Formats: sequence, C-alpha cells, structure tokens
Amino acid sequence: MIVKGTYFQNDAEKPLVYGDVEIKNVKRQRLKGEPLKDGVLCEPVMVGFCGTDNEFLNMSYKGEMGPKFPEGEKRLINGHEGIVWVPSENRFAIVLIRGGNSVDPTRYTEDETYFEYGCDKADGLFADKQYFNPDMLLPIPDGFVKDGKLPLSFAKKMVFPDPYACMLFQLERMEDMGSAHNFRRTMREHKCDEAKAREIAKEEIFDRTVIFGLGTTGMFIGDLISKKYKNAKILFVARSPRESKKVQFSLKNSRAEYLQNTYETEEELAKAIVGKLGGRATTFIGVSGSNVEHRVAFEHKVLGCNGLYNSFSLGPKISFDTMPFGFENHLIIASINFRQDHMEEAIKLLSTSNYDEIVELIDRDEFGADPIKAYKEKIYSKNAPMKTAVIWNKNYIDCEA
Repeated sequence: MIVKGTYFQNDAEKPLVYGDVEIKNVKRQRLKGEPLKDGVLCEPVMVGFCGTDNEFLNMSYKGEMGPKFPEGEKRLINGHEGIVWVPSENRFAIVLIRGGNSVDPTRYTEDETYFEYGCDKADGLFADKQYFNPDMLLPIPDGFVKDGKLPLSFAKKMVFPDPYACMLFQLERMEDMGSAHNFRRTMREHKCDEAKAREIAKEEIFDRTVIFGLGTTGMFIGDLISKKYKNAKILFVARSPRESKKVQFSLKNSRAEYLQNTYETEEELAKAIVGKLGGRATTFIGVSGSNVEHRVAFEHKVLGCNGLYNSFSLGPKISFDTMPFGFENHLIIASINFRQDHMEEAIKLLSTSNYDEIVELIDRDEFGADPIKAYKEKIYSKNAPMKTAVIWNKNYIDCEA
C-alpha cells in the first residue's frame, strides 16, 4: 500500500523525505511465546517529535541508519509518540512501541530479538496509514471521545506516554536499587527488620535529589518523585533563566527548587548545589546530555556517600576516581526502558495532567513541504518549544476543545 509519509534514508543530500512510501503488513509478536500476528491498519492522528528523530537525521546524513531499517528496506518511517485511530475497531489507541521474541522486550537478552515501531526494524507513525500488532494498541481512558473526535488538549498529552512511561520505570528502578543498596545500614540505624528497612531506604534515597538538566524527561521524573515522596528535596539544575516558561512550568508541577547554572566553573556550581540542597545529594539524575554531569557528581563531590547516580543521558561518557568511588559506596545505574504496564499507567496519569500546555504544533503542510528545514529551524532549533507535535489527520481532532 502506498501512503504519504516521512522516512529516513542513508543519503547525504536527502536524509529525510516526505512523499509516497510503501507500507507492508509484517507479522509481529508482542512477547516471547505469543503468536506472530498480522498488523491492524491504523490511521495516525497526532504524532510528536522526539530527540531520537533528530538523532536519526544526523545518522542518515552519515549513512549510519542501515541497522535501523526494517528487513528488506532501505528506509525507515519514523515516529513513535502519538495516537492512532483504529477503523476496524472504531476506537483510538496508543501504540506500545517495543515488542519482539523476548520475555520483556524493554529488557531483552542477547539471545532474544526485539523491534521498535518508528525506531528500530519496524515502521512508525509518520504516515497516513500504518500496520500495528493488535495486541500493542493500548486503549485510551473513557470519556474523551465526542462525536468521533478527540479534544486537541487531550491529544497533545498523548504524545508523552512513551517518555513518561520511561520515567515511571526510572522511578521504580531507583526505588529498587536504593532499597537494596542501603537497607542493611538502615536496618542497623533504625533497629528494624529487613522489610521495614527496605521501605525506609527506598524513601531516603530521594532525600536530596539533583536533577541535572531540564528537558521533558527531567521534568517528568521531578513530577513523579515529588508526588510520591513528600519529604524529598528536589533540585533542578539547568541553564535556562528562572522566568522561562520551561522552568516555571516545571516548578508548578512539582515541589522542586531551581538553580540556574550561571557559574564560571564546575567547582562553583557544585558548591552552590550542595548549599541549595543542604548537604550532598542522595541521588543524582543526569538528563542534560553533557559530560558536566559526571564531573559535578563525582569529581566535585555533589553525590554523597551511599548515593545513587542515574545516567539517563544519551551520549556522555562517565568516569570516576575508583578510590573515592569505592569508599563512598556509590551506585551507578543506567537503562532506558519501560514495560506495558508503565505505558498504561502513563496514559492514565497524563490524561488528567496539564502537559498539553507545553506542546506546540507545526502544520502538516509546512512540515511536509520541507521536513529537514522544519527539523533544523523549528522543531529542534535553539528557540524550539519544549515539545512539538503535528496533527496528522484533522478529521479526528476537535481543535476547539
């Protein structure tokens, strides 16, 4: 079937193209042990742009996208954040992005396989129509559809379930690691049994939390920690002015404090962070994408004894001096994953959130006319909004609601 869509290809002149592209109904499985199933034909309605899409543009310029292409193809239809209409089922759905021949595709092992719609070996949402495994079409909450359309405000929120689910996973993982890391010390300090000690340690790991960087992922994890752990002290550290929309929105959605990085040296910045926290951090979450993260945490000792370092940035290299690292008993974790239950919870939580306020739209015709220009000058420019999305099919959106 030939449809209109965008796709990446290895081409230094035309790495991203909008135009006719063939989609195919490829049998896929959601989980190991489940049957391969034909896809269900869906119509993408609203699609968000992710940092991954921008990285794919750079990879396509360099001719590095080959491993990402679906089998037998020389291109990838991208897009993994958004909402679709399922004509055969007369309903809207959020696509669960990752599946495959694995027990848990977000934590696959070396002898298992996986795919990701719009990211890795499977075509995604930036097309008029697309096939998706029927078991991977997650329902939206009741009450939002009226006369066959979705309110624009709700549709905007539904570009976030993927990254929000990642942060639900991060919260769960930090709880698990923090509890296991420190419960024996907590058991002695509080003179309690192991079960109680693990609960205390799970909460105490967030006592003084640094979130270094303030994109949507940093914003989401700050929101989640502040909602669940009322005694947690959370500090966002970023370069944006305090009066910027991004900072003000983040502070409104959490009980966090903010420190603008205007310091000439990393040492001065580290001193300011510790002063603002009232002590060294129990948890340091790196989401800035810069190498400053690990130097501030380890070299300049922002991360305290028995502290947890969560690396959520893509790109930076982490290094540390093994002597203080070992004696201060630091724990480093890193993984960018989520499960289906995280996606389902994210959809539910986002549906009643205010995250539509940070999503701005680009017109489909403007985007289609020159997608590379749109990427460089609007969607990923220095003055870009926090999140950009496109209404791919206006027939399903009530733009007044």
